[in-house]
Amino acid sequence: MKNQTEKTNIVNGRSNWCLALLSGLVLASCNPAGDSKLATDADNGGLTLPEGFGALVVADSLGAARHLAVNANGDIFVKRRNIEDGRGIVMLSDTDGDGRADKQTGFGDYNGTGIFLDSNYLYASSNTDIFRYALDENGHVIDPNAPDTVVTGLIDRRAHNSKPFTIDGAGNLYVNIGAYSNACQVQDRTKGSPAMQPCPILDSAGGIWQFRADGIRQTYGDGERYATGLRNVMGIDWNNQANTLFVTQHGRDNLHDLFPELYDTKASATLPAEALFRLDKGANAGWPYTYYDQEQKKIVVAPEYGGDGKKESTEDYLAPAVAFPGHMGPNDLLFYTGNMFPEKYKNGAFVAFHGSWNRAPEEQAGYMVAFIPFKDGAPSGEWEVFADGFAGVEKIAAPDDAKHRPCGLAQGPDGSLYISDDVNGTIYRVIYEGGA
Repeated sequence: MKNQTEKTNIVNGRSNWCLALLSGLVLASCNPAGDSKLATDADNGGLTLPEGFGALVVADSLGAARHLAVNANGDIFVKRRNIEDGRGIVMLSDTDGDGRADKQTGFGDYNGTGIFLDSNYLYASSNTDIFRYALDENGHVIDPNAPDTVVTGLIDRRAHNSKPFTIDGAGNLYVNIGAYSNACQVQDRTKGSPAMQPCPILDSAGGIWQFRADGIRQTYGDGERYATGLRNVMGIDWNNQANTLFVTQHGRDNLHDLFPELYDTKASATLPAEALFRLDKGANAGWPYTYYDQEQKKIVVAPEYGGDGKKESTEDYLAPAVAFPGHMGPNDLLFYTGNMFPEKYKNGAFVAFHGSWNRAPEEQAGYMVAFIPFKDGAPSGEWEVFADGFAGVEKIAAPDDAKHRPCGLAQGPDGSLYISDDVNGTIYRVIYEGGA
């Protein structure tokens, strides 16, 4: 396996080679840098972008398109959440160079979310396993019907069962195993049900597990728990500058429903923070015992464990590198290493926010892609909205109101940014045209 720097130049990990959807993969050819035939849509595909940027719709109607990656030749792999026509992975190709997919093939008879590309293999996950497909010299899958099973037997208890993952430059594979619970109560999401102390879920879920990318049929016993106290991680990427793993976590729910005497509906709609964590080995982010309150800027004790919304934790739990408003659903994370975008974006982080479902009676929030500037492997400024307009409506009372929900991010070989939507299966491509 080539080192991470070389892999990034080829495919930027899982984000550069292909587009991944939850239960299937799609591969689409990208237009090479500098191709004069590439033109953005007049309305930028419905997106609102910073000055100087444009967008085009590469493909749509792909089903529940989840994470994705783009090949060195511009082909896009998209992972579908659900199998359609026997295919959980779809390959899109652009044969005429206009930036839009005009050829579609597929494979992979399993659902899931995660996908990753290096120069030798395409990796993809179901909700219990991670598979590996050998690639030829052109980056094409050699035998789509016979992948290796790299990891098997991961927990799937329906709640938080997606298995996003990434691979570092040393051949280590990091996979999210989400907690199948909101706050580790005896009866999940039930008012008055006591919390379990200690939380037994953390033995096999609620964290990041590390395996070898070159292993075969590894199980829990072949890997190790790399980080814990994470309710559910959807965005996961390796930061080359910091030589460290970063993840985005979905925070817990139901503060008002379970503890109306402590939290009003507004507090429950905006707390706790959605968090970007830097994860060194052995990190503990505190779930389910604590959560991060972005308004008080502190780690507070969860009400199930004796908290009152103000009591600060005295344990040595990890604080977020960046804290976002609650319930926005950060579904993917990408460190941008391309050369197309202006310098401020170099090595910064893009986060795709899938959008909330539980902010009522407040309006729902998210449904956009944010950007965080980084310097020397650490956040260097405030986060900002980069791409908006996915929802297609001004006010979102319920998730079903949104026409599109961002899910996956990928970097193309020319530095384009690809974004997937898992409502209508739309794939967007954002390019920088100059100006600002």
